[in-house]
Amino acid sequence: MAREFYLIHVFYGADDFSIHEALDEIKKGLGDASMLSANTTRLEGAKLRTEELECAVQSVPFFGEKRLVIIDGLLGRFEPKEKRGAAKKAARPPKESEAELHKTFASLINATPESSILVLLNGEIGKSNVLLKEISPKADIRLFAPLKGMQLESWAKKRVSQAGGTISEDALKNLVRLVGSDLWVMKGEIEKLVLYAGERSIEAEDVKKLVGLSREASIFTLVDAIVDGRLGLANQTMNEMLESGAAPSYVLVMLARQLRLLVRAKELKNSGQSESAIQGALGLGEFPFRKTLEQASRYTMSRLKDFYHRLLDTDLAIKTGKYDDELALTILVSELCSQNK
Repeated sequence: MAREFYLIHVFYGADDFSIHEALDEIKKGLGDASMLSANTTRLEGAKLRTEELECAVQSVPFFGEKRLVIIDGLLGRFEPKEKRGAAKKAARPPKESEAELHKTFASLINATPESSILVLLNGEIGKSNVLLKEISPKADIRLFAPLKGMQLESWAKKRVSQAGGTISEDALKNLVRLVGSDLWVMKGEIEKLVLYAGERSIEAEDVKKLVGLSREASIFTLVDAIVDGRLGLANQTMNEMLESGAAPSYVLVMLARQLRLLVRAKELKNSGQSESAIQGALGLGEFPFRKTLEQASRYTMSRLKDFYHRLLDTDLAIKTGKYDDELALTILVSELCSQNK
């Protein structure tokens, strides 16, 4: 059955890979990529003002039928106060109360014209989110939670098939156990395994040999170097990742993901959760889980939050064209290392 057509889409949850793919599907449905690029606006929700949203959504598309407006993190501004840090509170426009602000945003979102497609992207948010409640009746709302167990195995098996390969049951279970629910890493490992196996099926021994989590290990090395203020090692690790084929945007995504894991691991540890419970909540394999715990112990929560806001600033600088992605990544790594010397 065909999905109902919506002008407003809300994609949220911890599975940012699937959110990225869902957004790509919308883009593909809007026609020529070069034309769409000229008709796409991406906004940072944490600092967005109502007049900016109105201008973006109501603008007439250039030489095309639709304008695509993407907003990152707007829903997160309207989470219950106890879930938000002081930095997020400071981002609020001073002239409107919180109640007035979420209603104004909701009114503008719900008034999205036929000429625009509006997509709101966010990480995890609660069911009590006031903005989400206001726009729910008119929006396509999809939660993307991390895949686990049989769902994750099914996803991985389908991905192997799409890449032109086959995989044994033992190999599939080992792959899922080692990688966990990070679909960005899983996709890369599957592509590597299919290429290695060629026309034969991927076997458990192939997984054991190849899935060393090399790029994820590189992210751990990069984070370690940043924590220690070792700019030389950080630049070397970053350059090796780029030379191996990782796009700068991928490195930023992996850094952001690792940061979220560090924050979550620290929160769970501080609340007295057992290691097995923390590992289950994070959805990580054994190797990445141990490294994440070790790194979380080396950062204070305030430093993690500062790290995160710098990542957001870098992402915004790329999306607005202030810097190209590789230069922005280089500046970010340099600034973070200098802070930790």
